[in-house]
Amino acid sequence: MSHEYVRAALEDARRALENLLADDRMLAAVDKAADLMAETIRTGGRIFSCGNGGSLCDAMHFAEEMTGRYRQNRPAYSATAIADASHLACVANDFGYEEVFSRYIEGCARPGDLLLGISTSGTSKNVLRAVRTAQKLGLKTVALTGRADAPIAEEADLAIVTPAGRWADRVQELHIKCIHILIEGVERRLNPENYSDACR
Repeated sequence: MSHEYVRAALEDARRALENLLADDRMLAAVDKAADLMAETIRTGGRIFSCGNGGSLCDAMHFAEEMTGRYRQNRPAYSATAIADASHLACVANDFGYEEVFSRYIEGCARPGDLLLGISTSGTSKNVLRAVRTAQKLGLKTVALTGRADAPIAEEADLAIVTPAGRWADRVQELHIKCIHILIEGVERRLNPENYSDACR
């Protein structure tokens, strides 16, 4: 089999990244989201994250980098991915899958916390409900999505939109880049000693 499909996939991914790089408004949104997250941690709040499928994996990746470490040691940051299997199964069975994230926010979140809702399409009903519940409880909400006209982009306090073509995998590839940059942004604000003058 020819390896040209490999080259084509990487070139497609490069185009998606270049499009994001050229969007100053979205770069500013990533920076603003890092600011909101850092302020949440600084004031004693917790960051919750949620999503479906690959986006749930990204939500978990975000949380473990926050509670563990990213590149260098620093204090743990308070972050939780809504990924407990028993909770998801219980709520899906008793209330429906659309409630699995909002129910957790209702029980565990407090004013001053923040929710990161991840949905490539921006139409995931359970993530949307989590955003709405979070806002009612006084949380800040950040959406990570692939469509500017998606409901989650319109309803969240701040939306990071990474349109990357017709397939969700390209959107998700940009999402993980944004997630890593968000964590770096939080660290730069809370633990600037981890970054040399050369990188600032």
